[in-house]
Amino acid sequence: MADRPTTALAMGLDVARAVFPPGLRERLRRCADLADVTLTGSLTGGEARAVLADTQLLITGWGCPPLTADVLVMAPRLQAVVHSAGSVKRLVTDAVWERGLLVSSAADANAGPVVDYTVAVITLASKRALPAAAHYAQAWPAFSEREGADGRTVGIIGASRIGRGVLARLAASDTGHRLLLTDPYVTGREAAAWGAELVPLDELCSRSSVVSIHAPELPETHRLLNARMLALIPDGGTVVNTARGSLLDTEALTRECASGRLDAFLDVTDPEPLPAGHPLLTLPNVLTTPHLAGAQGSEVLRLGVYAVEEAERFARGEPLRGGLGRADLTRLA
Repeated sequence: MADRPTTALAMGLDVARAVFPPGLRERLRRCADLADVTLTGSLTGGEARAVLADTQLLITGWGCPPLTADVLVMAPRLQAVVHSAGSVKRLVTDAVWERGLLVSSAADANAGPVVDYTVAVITLASKRALPAAAHYAQAWPAFSEREGADGRTVGIIGASRIGRGVLARLAASDTGHRLLLTDPYVTGREAAAWGAELVPLDELCSRSSVVSIHAPELPETHRLLNARMLALIPDGGTVVNTARGSLLDTEALTRECASGRLDAFLDVTDPEPLPAGHPLLTLPNVLTTPHLAGAQGSEVLRLGVYAVEEAERFARGEPLRGGLGRADLTRLA
């Protein structure tokens, strides 16, 4: 491992400016020889070729194209890829694993804002804030019509890092939530340690007033929450999705929400973005946000700090905190 690895940034220029402001770049330069140019767009052009020829550590981010075999052949000295964002599924190709490159992701740093967002909307969902707000447009809701969060049953689909974070926050609150969890890779004992009861998906849906999705995007999870599962959620229930839009049957959910039977908080959709005029954008009992639960604005500095800390570990020859292997992609977003 090089004491000061030759390092390059590859991401959108606006992303690089936000994630790696001058002070953080200076910190990076103390442990690495950082290329003066940020690689944007294609990684097969002349400028990128010249930079990649000597690069040992590539720090990627939003806007970096996939690291295909054609790209990697231009980076013969490359040893590690540190992604200053969450999922690496659209970045890392088979060629990366076949080269034996180290791969790290700042998903841990990105998880905090998603957990915060999810817990916030679960609180709103538990108080049925959306229909209450819609009702307020016509009349002040009577005391007997108001609903509280205490004692609600919340179902968590997927014990991902975000799913576990949400469970921890809800279990530590004083709301007395009953927590259910479904995940094929979790034992009942593990679920209990997180304050949850492990149940099958259909039971989770039928017992939960709030269902929050945190499973990975895989062929077997496509439309995991389909029309049949949505129909099991009790009247007045809420669906929360901060994972991936494909895990939810969009049209089935639209029907349920349009009928007024279910509410929804959606930070991700399928398709993304939704076409103009789609009912989920206008229904009063649905809040659709533009994939902003993860690190945004001032929060993205967390990703840069995480990536620089990984670069420092790499320079010292230490294991990477966010290290991933090919097998990990089967359970990650």
